[in-house]
Amino acid sequence: MFTTGLLLRKYAWLGCLLLLAGGWLQPGQAYGQSASIDSLRNRIKPLLQAKQYGAAADVYVRLGGMYQTLYGYNKHSIGCYFNSLNYAQRAGDSTAYYNTHLIIGDYYSQDPFLQSNAEQHLNKALTYFARIQNMAKVIECRLAIANMRQRREPMAKNLITELRKTEQMCSQYHETYFQAYALNLLATTYLRSKRPDSAQYFANRSLTMATKLDTKWLIALNHFYLGIVDQFRDRSQEAIASYKKSYEIAESQKNITMMQELSKHTADSYSRLGNYQQAYVFALKAMDFTNQFYNSEQTKSIRLHELNNRISTLAVEKKLIEEQNRHQHTLNMVLIAVLIISVFGVIALFLLRGQQKLITHQQTVIAQQQIKELELKSLRAMIEGQEGERSRIARDLHDGLGIQLSRIKLFVEAHQELLPLSVKDPLNQFLDDACVETRLISNDLRPYALSMFGLIPALEDLVQKLNLVNETRLFLEHYGQLPVLGDEASVMIYRVIQELLNNALKHAHARFITVQVMTDEERALISVEDDGLGGDFENTFHSGNGIINVKTRIAYLGGQVIWQSRPEKGTSVLISLPMQRLTKGDTPPVYADPAPAHEPLAVSTA
Repeated sequence: MFTTGLLLRKYAWLGCLLLLAGGWLQPGQAYGQSASIDSLRNRIKPLLQAKQYGAAADVYVRLGGMYQTLYGYNKHSIGCYFNSLNYAQRAGDSTAYYNTHLIIGDYYSQDPFLQSNAEQHLNKALTYFARIQNMAKVIECRLAIANMRQRREPMAKNLITELRKTEQMCSQYHETYFQAYALNLLATTYLRSKRPDSAQYFANRSLTMATKLDTKWLIALNHFYLGIVDQFRDRSQEAIASYKKSYEIAESQKNITMMQELSKHTADSYSRLGNYQQAYVFALKAMDFTNQFYNSEQTKSIRLHELNNRISTLAVEKKLIEEQNRHQHTLNMVLIAVLIISVFGVIALFLLRGQQKLITHQQTVIAQQQIKELELKSLRAMIEGQEGERSRIARDLHDGLGIQLSRIKLFVEAHQELLPLSVKDPLNQFLDDACVETRLISNDLRPYALSMFGLIPALEDLVQKLNLVNETRLFLEHYGQLPVLGDEASVMIYRVIQELLNNALKHAHARFITVQVMTDEERALISVEDDGLGGDFENTFHSGNGIINVKTRIAYLGGQVIWQSRPEKGTSVLISLPMQRLTKGDTPPVYADPAPAHEPLAVSTA
C-alpha cells in the first residue's frame, strides 16, 4: 500500500488521461442516438458520388463521434476521423480540416504510446485557429496541450499561470464548458503540486459548472479528484464514496481506462480501512481493466492505423523529393551548359571536394561500424566469461562442497547416539546452517528457478527470498503474456533486475520496492521503483560498477534504460527491450551447463 505522498506524486496526474475517453474536449461531440450508424453510413456514398466532399467530411466526423459514444476508444472512430481529414482537404475547407486535427489529437491523448502523434495534431490546429482568431478553438487547443504538458516530468513551472490565463479567456469569451474543464485541469495541477486545499477548491468549482452543463465525463473526473483529496486527508470512507460516484458514470460511458484507475484507488482505500477482502476484489478489477485496454484489438488496431498513415505520408514526401530532385537536376544541366567554359575548373574542384568528403564520410562510417562490432564481441566475451564462471562455481559448490556437507550430515545422523547431547545439537545446527548457506550461494550464482521454470517464476522466487531477509517490502507485477525467451536474454534480464534490487536494498533505505514487467508483441518494458532516498545519477553514473553492468547488459540486448531520481523522492528505473532480440532462436546461450540440473541441497531439520 502506497503512502499518501506517493499517491499524489504517482497517481494524481493519471486522471488527465481519462477525460478524453468519456466526453472529450469539444462540447459538440456528444452525439445523440437520433440518427443510427447505418443511416449515417448510407449518406456517405451519395455525397461522394456527387463530389460533395465537405458534407462527406462532416458526416464522417459525426459518425466517428457516434462510434465514440457507443464504444469508447475504438478503431472505427479514428478511421472516420482520418476520412474526414482527407475529404475536408479535398473540399478546401481549412476550418473543418484543422478542427479534425484537433479531434484526432484529443483522441490520441488517451493512449500513452501515441502522445507525440497527439501533440503534432494539436499544434497544427492551434497554429491555424490562432491565425484566423477563432478564440473558442484557440482555448480548446490550449487546454488540450496543457493537459498533455502536465503529464511530463518535471512539470512545467509556468503551467498554473498558463491555465489561469486560459480560464480567464474562457470567462472573457463566455466559454462556460471550457472554463469548467480549465478549472478541472487546475485541480489536477495542484494535486501534482501536493496542494490539496487548492485542488479541492478548483475541483468543487468545476463540479458545480459541470453539473449545470450536465457534462457527465467532467462530473466523473471531478469526483475522482475529490476522492484523491479525501484520501490525502486519511478519509478513506469519503474517498470510496467519491470514487463510487465517478465509477458509475465511467461504467455508463464504457470508459475502461477510468474504471481501471478508480478500481486501483478504491482498492487502496479499502486496504487503508483494513477491509482487505474488498481491496482484493477491486485490485483484481483494476488488473482486468488494464489487460482489456492494452491487449484489446481495438487499441492495437488504432496504433497500427497511425503507423500506416505515417508510412503513407513518408511515401508521399519521398515522391515530392524525387520530383524536386528531377527539376533541380534539369536546372543544373542548363546552368552547366551555359557556364561550362567559364566555370569548368571551379566545378571540377567542387566535384572533387564533394567526392573526397563522401569517401571520408564512408570511411568514418565503416570505422565506427567496426568499432561497434569489436565492442559487441568484447562485451559478449565478458558476459560469457562472467556467466560461465558463475555456472562453474555453482556446480562446484553443489557437486563438491554441497555433497560433502550432505555426507557429513548423514554420518553425524547415523552416529549421533555416540555423541553427547551438548555436542550433537550444536553440530547438527552448524551443519544445517552450512548446507543452507551453500544452497543460497549456489542458487544466487545460477538460479535454479530460472533454468527450470523461466524468467517470471525466477523473479517471483527472488522477490520471495528477499522479502524473508529484509524489512523492505518487495512487490512483483507482470502484465501481458511473456513468450519463451532465449537463455541469454533470460539470464541477462534476471541479472539486471537482481542488480537493481540489490542496489535499492543497500543504498535507498526504501520501504517499498515494486518490479513491473509489461510485454506486448513488439517490446518488453521493465520498471523498478522505490520510495527511498534517491540519488544523483548524472554525477555517479560512471562511478558504480553496478550501474555500468546494468547499462552494458541492456545495450547488448539492444534496449534502453532510463534512471529518474530526486532526493528524498525515490528512484525509478525504466528498461525497454525489443522482443525480437529476446526471443531470437539463433542467439547462443550465455553459459553452457553440460551437467543435468540438480535439486537444491536438502537440509535436514533432525
